[in-house]
Amino acid sequence: MTKHSFKHDLFTQFARIGKALSNPNRLALVEFVAQGARSVEQLAKVSGLSVANTSQHLQELRQAGLLTARKEGLRVYYGLAGDDVVELLDVIRRVAGDRIAEVHKLVGTYLTAKDNLEPIAAKELLSRVRKGVVTVLDVRPPEEYRAGHIPGAVNIPLSELEIRLGKLPKNKEVVAYCRGPYCVLAFEAVARLRRKGLKARRLEDGYPEWRSRGLPVEVS
Repeated sequence: MTKHSFKHDLFTQFARIGKALSNPNRLALVEFVAQGARSVEQLAKVSGLSVANTSQHLQELRQAGLLTARKEGLRVYYGLAGDDVVELLDVIRRVAGDRIAEVHKLVGTYLTAKDNLEPIAAKELLSRVRKGVVTVLDVRPPEEYRAGHIPGAVNIPLSELEIRLGKLPKNKEVVAYCRGPYCVLAFEAVARLRRKGLKARRLEDGYPEWRSRGLPVEVS
């Protein structure tokens, strides 16, 4: 094998990762799986795709080494191959945010318009949690919360926020988080809480990034 052919073959294998992540539906599925292992049917429901289409995307991600699969009865459950997959997504987001003008425009139009305040960093939030001076609000669906969450976080899905505001202490700042740094749920939760007169901020990232940094988590 020549040096050229070795390099070409090596880059061909590297390119499998890029090819697997070259579809927006597959990127979304990786983000969903990063919240906790789920069946094909569950992922189809949360993503809005057909079961057949979801299964095809998941198989491509698994073949690229990004997801794992296990069978339980008649169902197949997919999970992340490792926290380095979360780190890879984070790099993609940061590079795209820095280099692609359309990303900056989309974030400014749909997210910054809802909340232009500086988000709280993960380590700062952990310090405040340990001091007991904040209420952490997880606005993801209950099944994602049960799979893993920030210690002490209160789970109130966005759709139930108004009717369950009584669960949130009025004398503490609320820090909301969801699936990742661009998750609309946290932005919307903060906007609603502020309209109700509560002091609220959002976490800079989401649960997968928190976990991948080795910060403490709880499982229900």
